[in-house]
Order: sequence, then structure tokens, then C-alpha cells
Amino acid sequence: MTDPNPLLQQTEMAAPQPPAEAAAHHQHRSLDDTIEYYIGNFGWKQFLQSTILSFAWFFDAQQAFVSVFTDAVPKWSCKNPTCNSTNTNICQLPKDSWSWDLPAHTSIISEWSLECAGPIITGLPASSFFFGCLAGGFVLSTLADSSLGRKNLLVLSCFLMSISGLLTVISTNVWIYSGLRFFSGLGRATIGTCSLVLATELVGKKWRGNVGIIGFILFAFGFLSLPIIAFLLRGRSWKLIYLCICIPCLFYSILLYFSVQESPRWLFIKGKKEEFAKTLRSMASLDNLSTLTESFFSKSVKWAEISQEHDLYSALKILLQKRWASKRLAAVMVVAFGVGTIYYGMPLGLGNLSFNLYLSVGLNALSELPASLVTFFLIGKLNRKGSVLGLSLLSGICSVGCALVKWKGVQIAAELVSFFSACTAVDVFLIYSLELFPTCVRNSAVAMARQAVVFSGVVSPVLVAAGRRNGWLSYGVFGATISICGLFVLWLPETKGRRLCDTIEEEEFKIGEVC
Repeated sequence: MTDPNPLLQQTEMAAPQPPAEAAAHHQHRSLDDTIEYYIGNFGWKQFLQSTILSFAWFFDAQQAFVSVFTDAVPKWSCKNPTCNSTNTNICQLPKDSWSWDLPAHTSIISEWSLECAGPIITGLPASSFFFGCLAGGFVLSTLADSSLGRKNLLVLSCFLMSISGLLTVISTNVWIYSGLRFFSGLGRATIGTCSLVLATELVGKKWRGNVGIIGFILFAFGFLSLPIIAFLLRGRSWKLIYLCICIPCLFYSILLYFSVQESPRWLFIKGKKEEFAKTLRSMASLDNLSTLTESFFSKSVKWAEISQEHDLYSALKILLQKRWASKRLAAVMVVAFGVGTIYYGMPLGLGNLSFNLYLSVGLNALSELPASLVTFFLIGKLNRKGSVLGLSLLSGICSVGCALVKWKGVQIAAELVSFFSACTAVDVFLIYSLELFPTCVRNSAVAMARQAVVFSGVVSPVLVAAGRRNGWLSYGVFGATISICGLFVLWLPETKGRRLCDTIEEEEFKIGEVC
């Protein structure tokens, strides 16, 4: 079989020889090893850039769950003793016989008098956001592997999400509001994927999993910030919440453009010689900077862009044309859909448990933080397949327990354990997903995995609404779905400790070696 790294070997022969003790290692070095040799395993430059990149998850979380507060049905009270607000249908009362406990502008429901509009209309903004995420995943995600690259797509996505969010405050009805939420979801769709892939491609393999978890930790803080912001702004317009989360995101997108480097791996496989050289020099450790002379990037070296990556959806075509890749992608998406049902379904269904909204959302947000920390410290030791399977089954069992148990204390405990397990499963599984595919299609593959998670976010609200009368239709279905879908991880290869491949040929060569 032909060597999957001919370009790398030619490049290395053109480069000056390293010290004698490293000469043997320098020969036949893969792209992963070459980049790791020059930029180091994990220095302060990688730490700074990875941290900046990971903050994208903070704003991603805010946009994903902001509707829990802005679109909530406010509490109301009767003006006369003849009605009872706890067991009376508000739509059956005269308008002058009741009133909202807080000013009408605190929620879109009360401001636009949607209390009797029905679940389809009141749920339209949240559904529009997730449909926007689905559309954005299919339309934009492949740009990171084809023309724009990881960095530029991340900047574009953050900018689009923040601008759409800012425009939301001028909405005058639910239709305009839903349309702008769709465009916010469109921008948000690729943020987590681009941030995760770019951050992990800027460091050595030893720290790759830990760097990915930084983003998950910041996602938890972004989620946790929402009940704090909403509590501080209680009684004020819902529009202020959007201003508080979108203005910082707009400035963040500008910071990203000027402070973060593009992935050297992506620049290499796209044949962008000058940008690759500039990026490698800017990130090279002082010990190895001297070896990055012009001869390393000699014009005699043949830099050729991978032939199958010329059009927008070439990465997806590769994934579908290769039998091993399509099977792997299908299994990844099934598992992702399963863990996503609880990941999105549990927070959306908190209102069904009759707990204080600020407290219950805060507890769920806090449970994300230890999930991310556990993954951060243990990702280097965790077996990917066994961890995802075990966490999925535990989450499923506890979800079913929420439907079985009626005592509030046990019920909220089971809900928190189920959500914690699902959060940890999502964190581990996203790291696992990016390790399953080579650089040339990695962003598209991970984006498809996130698409499956987002699609479960579209389905979950329907189950939550059905579960208001029968808990089995929500928590029971959630538990069965994540347990069954989690079993599909058994059809995936283990990736713990292995180096990342950069081309389809490398991955196929590795599969052949295993077989």
C-alpha cells in the first residue's frame, strides 16, 4: 500500500537535521508528530489560545437555554376570591378578573398575550431556534473543512449569533421573534464544533482531551450564568437578558479574529504553505524555533491540496462514499441522538417537577460543572466505549426512576443524577467523536454528531409537553431512548491513546493494520 504521508517525508528531508539524539525520531514523522515537535506538547501559547477558543461554549450555552426564562409562562393571580390561580384555567376567566404577578414585559408570553395561544405558537420560538441549529449544521459545518477553515467559520458563527440576538430586542410579535431566533440558531450551530476541533488541533495528543473539556466547563458556567442574570433582572424586560448575553458575544467574535491562529493541520492538508509556515512559527517553542528555517518550507517541496476537497460538501461525500466512514458516522449519530434526548429534555422539562424555576435550572447547571471536571481529570484514563455505554445506561435508569417515583426529594435526585450522567456522556462522546475521524473530514463528522444531539432537542419539547399529564411519555421515553441508542457505541472502535490521522488514506491504513 502507498505511504499515506509522502508529503511529510519530503518536507522532513528538506528540513535541517535536529540534534543527533533526536535524528532517528525526526525521520518518517507524521503530521501529528511534526506539529507537536515544533509547537510543543502544551505551552503557554496553546493554553492562551485554547482558553480564548473555549469561551465560545460559554455564549453557546446562553443562547441554547435563554428561552427557559424569556419564553416562560409567568405566574398570575386572581383579582377576586371567586377564582383560584392554582387550579383554574386562565383562558376561561375574564381578562379583568386576573393579573400577572410581575410586569407584562418580563416574558414574551405576557407581553404579547400568548397565554391562550396554544403550545404550537408558544413553543414556536424555541423550535425555530433548534431548527436553525439543524439548518446551520448542514449549510455551514462543511465550510470548516473546505473553504473557510475552523477559525473563520467560528468568527462568522459567533458574529451571526450575536447580531441576530441583538436584533431580537426589536421584535414586535412572536413571528418576528421566531424568525430571529432561527437565525440565532443558524449561527450557533457550528460554534461548539469549530471551537472543539480547533482547540484540540492546536495542542499535542497528550493534552487533547483536557483542552476539549475546558470548553465543556465553560459551557456549564454559561448555563449557570442564565439563572443568575434572570434573577438579577427579574421584573424587568426579557429584552435586557438578550442584551446581556449578546453584546459580550459580539466583542468576543472580534477578539477571536485577531487573537487566535488557524489550525496548522487544516492549513497543511489544504496546501496553504505560507499560512502554515506563519502559524507554526508563531506557535513554535523557543527550543525548536531555530529549526524552522526557510528550507523546511522550501519551494521544492510539493504542496498539493487533497483532490477530493474542492467543493463545499466534499467532506460529507467522503464520509458517505467510504463504507467504514458511513457506518462509523451512523453509529455516532445514533448515540448522539440518545444522549441528546436527556441533555436537552431534562432542563426543558424542569417545569413539570413543580420546583422553583431559578433553583431547578441552577441545580442542573451546577451538575454540568462537576460532569465537565470529572471528564477533564479522567479523560486520559477513560476507556471511551465503556464510559459512554455505562453513563448512558445509568442516565436511562434514573430517568425512568423520575416517572416511577412520586416523592419530590427522590424525584429531583434521580433527575440530577440522570442529567449529570448525560452531561458526562456528551463530554466524553464529543472527544471520542473527533478521535474517530481524520483531519480532512473531522469537523464535518463532529458537526453531524452535534446535529444528532440538536435534533433530539427538537423532539424533546414535544415529549416534555406530553409528559405534563403522564410522566412516562417524557421521562420513560427519555430513559428508553438513551439506553437503547447507547448500545450502538459497541460498533465503534476504541480510540484511547491513539494519535489522530490526517487523511482518509492514513485512517484506512490504520484500519488495515488493526484487521
